[in-house]
Amino acid sequence: MFDSFIRLRTAMAAAVLALVSLTAAHADSYPSRPIKLVVPYAVGGSTDQTGRLLAKSLSERLGQPIVVENRAGAGGAVGNDFVAKAPADGYTLLFSAAGPLTVTPHIYAKLPYDPIASFEPITLIATQPLLLVVKPELKVGNVGELIAEAKARPGRLSYGSFGKGSAAHLAGEYFKTLTGVDMVHVPYKGSGPALVDLVAGQIDLMFDVFSTAAPLVKGGKLKAIAITSSERSPQFPDIPTMQQEHVADFEAGTWFGLLAPAGTPKPIIDKISREVNVALGAKELRETLATQGASVRGGTPEQFKAYFLAEYDKWGRIVKSAGVTAD
Repeated sequence: MFDSFIRLRTAMAAAVLALVSLTAAHADSYPSRPIKLVVPYAVGGSTDQTGRLLAKSLSERLGQPIVVENRAGAGGAVGNDFVAKAPADGYTLLFSAAGPLTVTPHIYAKLPYDPIASFEPITLIATQPLLLVVKPELKVGNVGELIAEAKARPGRLSYGSFGKGSAAHLAGEYFKTLTGVDMVHVPYKGSGPALVDLVAGQIDLMFDVFSTAAPLVKGGKLKAIAITSSERSPQFPDIPTMQQEHVADFEAGTWFGLLAPAGTPKPIIDKISREVNVALGAKELRETLATQGASVRGGTPEQFKAYFLAEYDKWGRIVKSAGVTAD
């Protein structure tokens, strides 16, 4: 009986070793055919633009075409669900912004995918802060004055966003929570319509992405009084961070990340991550991200997973505190 046990353990160890060797060999030959990169948003947006530049640079590193496929819908949930159900072989990858992974799951009671269990994080590509912009007629020159104005007129100031549950919306709710001010949220279908009303004075302020807010700030049509990152922006070095304006712990915005379906072999995940970190050095990609006010990140799958889980917990608390729902 003891001999049988030893033979069983030996056979199991041999099987595991064979599986590890097979997986390693698979990673060595990967990729042997084109890769599909799913972007869960429409063509032309900042996520799509960045994803396509990453695909171009990464394709050169891996020696195979990377085909970008846009699967928009439900705020990114359609594309995320498609990748979650794809074969875990490294040939279908997800290039997602933060929303469908760290915010949407807390707003909707049920999603067709699990943001944590359905994916393998590969690499954090970039982080993108927001600008806090106000209409020129609003007589505030800094965040402290904005807080004082909001407290003097509770429920009278309005802030716009590019959609309920968006980064702009939650940044506003986060601001309200940390400062104790009472402001009215006005959601729009996109950043453009919100900015039109902000410039026209129909709303008072907004947290918005660089790519759409920066031209209006530079053109003198809006005032930027803070940035939501932990460091100042090279594009606007004179604009302080929210933390420098004494709103402790305030850091908000969005991020872009590369993920694979859960179960994708670790050697393949590690190989993609290594090549992505090199691909992030591409000049065109870095310059495009800079124009969006984004910072290139990179790092290991483990670092991205830790960051992702922290973001998931953070925005879950904010969604719950603000009472944001899908209704």
